[in-house]
Amino acid sequence: MAATEQMDTQAHGPKVLGIAVDPETRCAHWHGPTDIIALRMKCCGDWFSCYDCHTQITNHPALTWPKEERATGAILCGACGTVLSIDDYLVCESICPNCDSPFNPGCAIHHHLYFEII
Repeated sequence: MAATEQMDTQAHGPKVLGIAVDPETRCAHWHGPTDIIALRMKCCGDWFSCYDCHTQITNHPALTWPKEERATGAILCGACGTVLSIDDYLVCESICPNCDSPFNPGCAIHHHLYFEII
């Protein structure tokens, strides 16, 4: 499958949208061994592998989750299917609290794309 083709996965529960999505939610943009989270987007409520997949597939701008909604389940572990709240994800030190799978710690530099930081 070409890297520009949309492919979705539903390995653990929510359907995850993206480009060339694998069963652990990696995509054409982020496909390292620890790139195993998907995010529910505030703007549409759909699950995506990453911000870039959302940008390529949708026709609307992404919105960030406000601080007052950090109890919302918006992060999916691609290894076990656990849905984490934003708060739980932000304090998990890049390890799934359910299955101990490591998440990419570099994702922290993109938090501002998904979550209100200030």
